[in-house]
Amino acid sequence: MFSFTDSRRAVEVAFTDRHGGVSRGTYSSLNLALGGGDDPTAVAENLRRVGLEFNDGRSLWDMHQVHGDAVAVADPGGDRQTCDGLVTTAPGLALVVRVADCVPVLLADPDAGVIGVAHAGRKGLVAGIVPATIEQMRRLGASRIVAWVGPHICGGCYEVPADLRAEVAAAVPESYAETTWGTPSVDLGAGVGAQLAAAQVELVDASSCTRESDDLYSYRRDGDGAGRFAGLIRTAR
Repeated sequence: MFSFTDSRRAVEVAFTDRHGGVSRGTYSSLNLALGGGDDPTAVAENLRRVGLEFNDGRSLWDMHQVHGDAVAVADPGGDRQTCDGLVTTAPGLALVVRVADCVPVLLADPDAGVIGVAHAGRKGLVAGIVPATIEQMRRLGASRIVAWVGPHICGGCYEVPADLRAEVAAAVPESYAETTWGTPSVDLGAGVGAQLAAAQVELVDASSCTRESDDLYSYRRDGDGAGRFAGLIRTAR
């Protein structure tokens, strides 16, 4: 169920894999996608299992992700928000970010009790969703922030046209890369890492390549039949 877990004082984090759920076919088995062609009852059961294991059956608070730069403060009493960054100071509330190749970033100031998540794909990297999420956390009182960067497609696998690589690298130079077979690519992880360093945020590398791992979902590998795995973070304070 979890490919990685960690904790810092009262903060707990995890990244799921694709095992331990009830989805079938190409979505097998722990698909956590909000949409797609999977059976919604199977996805609901998968979410229930993750919530039970990670947050003692209490709420998992997620977002409708759109590859943008909007950051919201989680509102458990409201509707799901459309954004790619989500933050909270509410103890016991677990935040969720879903991915299949994009970079899932979990963020926390364990002393201040401020946590956040960010969904950083190519568009989000250029738009600055990670710095925007950090900025919102600091407005809520965070100062010493640590970030866990989860599984995502690596620079050696994320092939793009040369003009698109140039466009992304113009905004984030560290993202300029080449595939293992010698064509233009974007290194999302390197780009996110550079943004974290610029914001003076400690990075914990929990990454592996989604396209190369059968234990993870990958849109680049599996297309429309790909499910989604998730990064989760909570604080007990």
